[in-house]
Amino acid sequence: MYSKVFNRFQLNSYRRCAVVNPIQKFSLAFGLGILALLSAIPALGAERIKFFYPPFGEFSISVEDLELFAEEGTITDEFAFYANRATPEQLAELREVLQQRFQVSPITISRFTKTPIGETVLERLGRVIKADINQNGFYPLRGALILAAADPEGLTIINILREFPLETIWLDLPLSLQAIQEVSRLFGERDAVIDAIQQQAAEVTPNLPLDFSTQPDLERSGSIRWRQETLTFINPNREEPVPADIYLPIFPNQTQESVPVIVISHGVASNRTTFAYLAQHLASYGFAVAVLEHPDTSAEKFERFLAGFDRPPEPTTFINRPLDIKYLLDELQKQPQFDPVWQGRLNLQQVGVIGQSLGGYTVLAAGGAELNLEQLRQDCAEAAADTLSFNLSLLVQCRATDLPPATYNLQDERIKAVLAINPLSSSIFGEEGLSQIEVPLMIVASGDDVFAPPVSEQIYPFTWLTNSEKYLVVLEEGTHFSFLGGKGEGVFPIPPELIGPDPSLARPLLSALSTAFFKTYLTNQLRYLPYLSQSYVRTISGDSFNLTLVESLTETEIEQAMEQE
Repeated sequence: MYSKVFNRFQLNSYRRCAVVNPIQKFSLAFGLGILALLSAIPALGAERIKFFYPPFGEFSISVEDLELFAEEGTITDEFAFYANRATPEQLAELREVLQQRFQVSPITISRFTKTPIGETVLERLGRVIKADINQNGFYPLRGALILAAADPEGLTIINILREFPLETIWLDLPLSLQAIQEVSRLFGERDAVIDAIQQQAAEVTPNLPLDFSTQPDLERSGSIRWRQETLTFINPNREEPVPADIYLPIFPNQTQESVPVIVISHGVASNRTTFAYLAQHLASYGFAVAVLEHPDTSAEKFERFLAGFDRPPEPTTFINRPLDIKYLLDELQKQPQFDPVWQGRLNLQQVGVIGQSLGGYTVLAAGGAELNLEQLRQDCAEAAADTLSFNLSLLVQCRATDLPPATYNLQDERIKAVLAINPLSSSIFGEEGLSQIEVPLMIVASGDDVFAPPVSEQIYPFTWLTNSEKYLVVLEEGTHFSFLGGKGEGVFPIPPELIGPDPSLARPLLSALSTAFFKTYLTNQLRYLPYLSQSYVRTISGDSFNLTLVESLTETEIEQAMEQE
């Protein structure tokens, strides 16, 4: 599985972030290869950076020269040897990257680099950025990052260079150039796949063309008022209660209706307010919506962890998260016993689920996808042996390899429709696990997502689904943060380039599609089915975000698109 999917997508990145644009645009000539790597990976050496470029020999560049260039735009005689091989535009981009500042606590850096994922990332960076010609740069890199983060000016590439604890750093140039070439290839392949999906969508002619200008605008709130309640319930696998906000529709004239329930699962370092906007929108269309807060991956938990007062999430989070949905539904089923107001209000046999990122994994598991830990262990072993593998989504999934051997049944039969946004799915389920989903499913992918890359985590997995009622939606300019409420970045300091275009422009798109999806598959109102089409998403796409929707796709079509790139 890894060799088929991840070998193509092991260095996942993005097109528009300032940190990566220089990599895409710089020549692969050895001088510019050095500058590109400097601008891509914020961890390089002290007074001089040395590299060996066969067959030409050893070269070096002064950190002081880079600092003069960053602060004043000065190109020294030594730096000119490399700068002369760049265009003015490339040099301007490099200077901008060298000046970019990140406000992040040194405690946060320290804590993250001591987690299993942080250690893996740092160890792999250390294969390229070395303490000596044959020595991994893990420890000096970690120290430099922590000290640089304590700088009042903020963390920059230049102050990381200043803090590197050795006089000289060695750069593995052949590996650096290989990485740059691989990134460029992957950019092209991803774009080719998305282009092929867009072309396929454009060729589909709707059987019943509909003038959506005369139809209800699903991007706007519905007419039904709602009220919010908060409750807590017990997942017996957890040490603390699980909170949830419930949004209940209020129908006119005191009419009592039993309404379908939708449960929303947030991603890492988020909480139950992240998708409050979506819950309120769906409630205004007559759904009862419950928004969970998973204690072990909430924003509060990560704030405590990054401040040094808590542990990182355990592998059992992969089990507890789907079970949170089950125990929440059980709790809602009990509510009429304690409060007559709940009597007959909820139809708990018609449940939909929505999840983003790790929440996407959560709802896929609750909706019927089966864990495939044997496949996961194989993929993780292949990734560990791959020098260039920095796939963050796979590193997160690999945490599940530490789960105790068991047969985990995470599906809840009450769930009748699943909407997964930027889900992690490729290896923890694999083709065998995902093919077990039988309920209607919509997968939403973001073209510029570096944390759950679209081709490996959503587009390939979509081809493994065997049920007929399935949809793949691609938000071409979207990122991992495009659909989040609030500022979108949670407790982590995320650069604006990673957040992408204004998320407030993407949220109505998700609101409209989720309304149409659940109206169709939870309430069986087929008049909403035409909204689940390319002809509709074309009408709501804007200048910032271009949407594409397809209902079928094969691995062969993906491979053909890549070969033509």
